[in-house]
Amino acid sequence: MDIVFTGHVIEWRGPSPFYFVPLPEEQAADVREVASMATYGWGVVPVEARIGAVGFETSLFPRDGGYLLPLRKAVRAPEHLAAGDEVSVRMSVRL
Repeated sequence: MDIVFTGHVIEWRGPSPFYFVPLPEEQAADVREVASMATYGWGVVPVEARIGAVGFETSLFPRDGGYLLPLRKAVRAPEHLAAGDEVSVRMSVRL
């Protein structure tokens, strides 16, 4: 399943900051349809994603009925991403 969306980078403060892009509701609904076939525990869904020139593998985190796409520093730094930036994401769920 291929998914394309735009969203804003958010920062989640904790012991160390984490950065995510929330999936829009329409795309989150698409992921929910295949999540049971893809998840490997507590609802995380493995994906391959691309933002700009950076491709990466990660897992979507379930949150409040939707999903968050984590952005590691290895993704943020080359694309110069910070909280509040709008990004275009191309992603596929790994079944």
